[in-house]
Amino acid sequence: MSLRHFLQLNDLSREELDHVFARTGWIKERFKRYERYWPLQDRTLVMIFEKASTRTRLSFEAGMQQLGGTAIYLNTRDSQLGRGEPVEDAAEVISRMSDLVMIRTYEQAIIERFAAHSRVPVINGLTNEYHPCQILADIYTFIEHRGPIQGRTVAWIGDSNNVCNTWLQAAEVFGFKVHVSTPPGYEVEPERAGLHGTAHFEEFADPMDAARGADLVTTDVWTSMGFEAENEQRLKAFADWQVDGDMMKAARPDALFMHCLPAHRGEEVAAEVIDGPHSVVWDEAENRLHVQKALMEFLLLGRVNA
Repeated sequence: MSLRHFLQLNDLSREELDHVFARTGWIKERFKRYERYWPLQDRTLVMIFEKASTRTRLSFEAGMQQLGGTAIYLNTRDSQLGRGEPVEDAAEVISRMSDLVMIRTYEQAIIERFAAHSRVPVINGLTNEYHPCQILADIYTFIEHRGPIQGRTVAWIGDSNNVCNTWLQAAEVFGFKVHVSTPPGYEVEPERAGLHGTAHFEEFADPMDAARGADLVTTDVWTSMGFEAENEQRLKAFADWQVDGDMMKAARPDALFMHCLPAHRGEEVAAEVIDGPHSVVWDEAENRLHVQKALMEFLLLGRVNA
């Protein structure tokens, strides 16, 4: 298999992503039955973190070990990257000592530069622009609960951040629609999101209108990592963009609620929603583990049809 990276969700085709989802179900089923599956025995994943993490580190580290491999944690503060070593040089060395690299950093340009000089697959664990592994887990969770997402409507309420950008990419790949509602000044930037048109998303000034008739309502924190200096300003600007019970009532009766976590109850989401019957946030969080195992299997072994 030729070298493949997963830096944005649309780096893989619809057919390839469907394969990853099928493998996710197979791998998850065996995990639940405590059946050992070690296709990546003797393989090494290097995880490079510039941004803090709970779910990303745990899901990749546990996932690689559950596939029989080894995961090595590197924080840029504790490596030569934190002392000014060029990203390109680090990529040349790290990729000669490992089989797979996951990076969680700030600018997308950093991970693009690393991948350009890597001899092994590189996975985007999060950048300011995109969060493709999160949306893989989200879509897989929707499929588990409601079936195919094609033709459905997703309501994104809040900041047009990296998660929002990746939902918009996913809509183009899978053929569904995203209703986006953000406060003035925080609207979607189509070029930054990497969109090829507006056929799969629509913007709404009123978040209630965005949620109306949606199959899935999803949001994220109002202040993402790296934007802490804007926190007070954002708290005021986003005050009317909380996903609450009334907003969920505007969606379809069987609508799901998702949040990539960590969540701030009383800010972007009301406790009655995230802890209520529409919420699938814990399944969503767990599925990061399983879908990333399937992704790593695909990037290293290609199509496995066990």
